[in-house]
Amino acid sequence: ALANTVWAYATVGHCSPHLFNKVEKVALPRLREFNSQALSNMVWAYATLGYSSTQLFEKVAEVSIPQLRDFNSQAISNTVWAYATVG
Repeated sequence: ALANTVWAYATVGHCSPHLFNKVEKVALPRLREFNSQALSNMVWAYATLGYSSTQLFEKVAEVSIPQLRDFNSQAISNTVWAYATVG
């Protein structure tokens, strides 16, 4: 639900720093519970709106590695694009 929320905001181009900060704080300790699509959607949303969080992106990378086989081509593409976009 957290990833879907920020994905929806990013899809319509609505930046809400307060929401994104709060989602980050709630999501960080729970990222291991996220599936590959949720992880991909999360970083895509943050990158799409230009919100770069080193802590979030590092943690998503850490928890994504063991799940790489679960990422479909779209999730891989979106994730790579997000990391390339935020630098």
